[in-house]
Amino acid sequence: MNILAFGASNSRKSINKALATYATTLIEAEAEIIDLNDYEMPLYSVDREEAGGIPAEAKLFFEKIGKADALLISFAEHNGNFTAAYKNLFDWASRIDSKVYQGKPAVLLSTSPGPGGAGSSLATAKGSAPYIGLELKADLSIPSFYDNFDAESGKISNAEIQAQLEKAVAALN
Repeated sequence: MNILAFGASNSRKSINKALATYATTLIEAEAEIIDLNDYEMPLYSVDREEAGGIPAEAKLFFEKIGKADALLISFAEHNGNFTAAYKNLFDWASRIDSKVYQGKPAVLLSTSPGPGGAGSSLATAKGSAPYIGLELKADLSIPSFYDNFDAESGKISNAEIQAQLEKAVAALN
């Protein structure tokens, strides 16, 4: 199995990318971890699309999804919603096909430094899953990232959360 994983954030120190990266180690599969910074494009608008077409970065993102067997996405949250970087990439890719995730099975995660664990953005992603071509297998929001993740070892430090994460990613097997 080939898994495409990413943190839906463009922060160079993204805790969601760290979580997605760690989660891939819990699955017996090949994993490609991408960085949203490699897909930076102008803000989507109909005018830009008409003037220049769909950027190569959006096409590459869509192609990577197509080649994957499954997806593992960890959502960051800005003001209760997706990050602008993720939303822009998604908007451009949706111009190729509104079912951006092409029917792929997926585990959706989220985390934040606070007790909410980016639950609002995760809820938005779960709610839109049927409309954007995502076959939701499992989801998990991890609160208080810095209290539950050991940055030095790169692993979850809370045994209960570790068990929940293992169960969630096992849904892809």
